Amino acid sequence: MKPRLDLFIMIDACGWEIIQSRPQFLSTLAPHRRKLESVFGYSSTCVPSILSGRWPDEHHNWCYFIHDPENSPFRSLSWLRFLPKALTCRRIVRRYLTKIVKSALGFKGYFDLYNIPFHLIHLFDFTEKKSPLQPRGMNRGPNIFDLLVEKGVPYFVTDPNLSEPVNRDRLITDIEDERIQFAFQYWAGLDGLLHRVGNQSPEIDTKLAEYEAWITQTMASAKKHYREVNLHVFSDHGMANCDRHLDLRSKIDTLGLRIGKDYNVVYDSTMARFWFFNEAARQKVTAVLQTVPEGRIMPEDELHHFRAHFKDGRYGQLIFLVQEGVLIVPSHMGERPIRAMHGYHPHDPQSYATLFSSRSDIPSDLTHIPHIHRLMESSLARPSLKPTTSSLHALAA
Repeated sequence: MKPRLDLFIMIDACGWEIIQSRPQFLSTLAPHRRKLESVFGYSSTCVPSILSGRWPDEHHNWCYFIHDPENSPFRSLSWLRFLPKALTCRRIVRRYLTKIVKSALGFKGYFDLYNIPFHLIHLFDFTEKKSPLQPRGMNRGPNIFDLLVEKGVPYFVTDPNLSEPVNRDRLITDIEDERIQFAFQYWAGLDGLLHRVGNQSPEIDTKLAEYEAWITQTMASAKKHYREVNLHVFSDHGMANCDRHLDLRSKIDTLGLRIGKDYNVVYDSTMARFWFFNEAARQKVTAVLQTVPEGRIMPEDELHHFRAHFKDGRYGQLIFLVQEGVLIVPSHMGERPIRAMHGYHPHDPQSYATLFSSRSDIPSDLTHIPHIHRLMESSLARPSLKPTTSSLHALAA
């Protein structure tokens, strides 16, 4: 048997509010649970923060699309604007085009064209060209995989191009072959389910039961091949039901300003990020946003507090954030409503993440999702268990 295996399993969107009413979930395998504060942003922010132990203003992985026409990789896609919108607004068409564009541009991380208009796409750059799930995958600084490579620790990491069951089986195979000492498994299925059905659906219990069965199977295999197995299961954020819809774009369009000349904007699902090219445009947009009761302009001191302020305005010179439960629709993320969303204020009830652990000695100051990196880093610093007499006899034989 190998000395020790450290298992880190991320269940996307398994928020604190979702599991509070489910005390039996992982109560045997990982009985020590904790509420964690998330970071301000989407999974594009949360996952890099977990993997690096740093904050958005440090690792610079925040939102996906930014205004940057000089460095836009999408200029060659301008011909797509001649396709009928009835075709290009269909999600299945966008997914097909996304695969082609990602391959052509050589992007290694998560990529989606979403609903960015093709007649404007040349104004944007995409910020996750590398994969945070790989060494040297951050926009700035190292992540846990850089540390694993540096220390020569054999590890498993989820391949996002493969299904959850396939990744489950690949991890179990690595465990049975005793090839690894560290694993980072990432399951995104619950996130997709919650977007579709909301956070009160009975389908959630079915999905969580499936995950618990997978974790039980993984742990049973690990305990046959490793003398010590440490399990940490965690999430990046929760999920809020969207009961109110806000057509913010139509309010801004009434101003008669020109995108690319006066301003640019990305309408995310829960925030709008603006860049201004003249003061008149800034004043007009600001005045309209101040009349929208469903949200507010994020002040700079608050962005500083959540470590999501970028001095150069790279991710937006003005950030408008909606209230929990409001969905900006239509947006650059989609034309039609979805049942639930995340990416609200970190202090909103449904934003909080979770941590489940088999260990009782989780530090009391582990309170935010970037701190999960401390657990991963400390697992590499802990000495392995000394071989038992029986294992030494087995090695000699």
